[in-house]
Amino acid sequence: MNFSKTTEYALRILSYMSLHETEMQSAEQLFEKLKIPKKYLQRILTDLARSGFIKSIRGRNGGFAFARSPQQISLSEIIASTEGIKWEPKCIFGFGECAFDNACAMHDLWCDTHNSLVTMLTSTRLSDLKKAEMKE
Repeated sequence: MNFSKTTEYALRILSYMSLHETEMQSAEQLFEKLKIPKKYLQRILTDLARSGFIKSIRGRNGGFAFARSPQQISLSEIIASTEGIKWEPKCIFGFGECAFDNACAMHDLWCDTHNSLVTMLTSTRLSDLKKAEMKE
């Protein structure tokens, strides 16, 4: 499963912010640390705020902070918000509909793999990435 650059950046932004959960992050700070192009970064921050992951606080000491705890945010939520995808399995060969009475040779294997991936993304929280990052 390949994700867009927007999803990659959103995950990088939220992962970085979770490492500094108690600190307000300005767009300029995020730009300096993550090297995401400024206009793209600003658009993603706006989208993440619209999706309810972060909130924007105006003013001299403003910036971005979590609207919800990283423990409450699953990777599947982030990916679904940036990719606009639903988690139902689709045909690995790209066919519009699966003929369940005459399924392709990959059908069962793909469904099992897809379901495992969705389970992993749904059960992995943003805070889990923070724990993994701190171990390194």
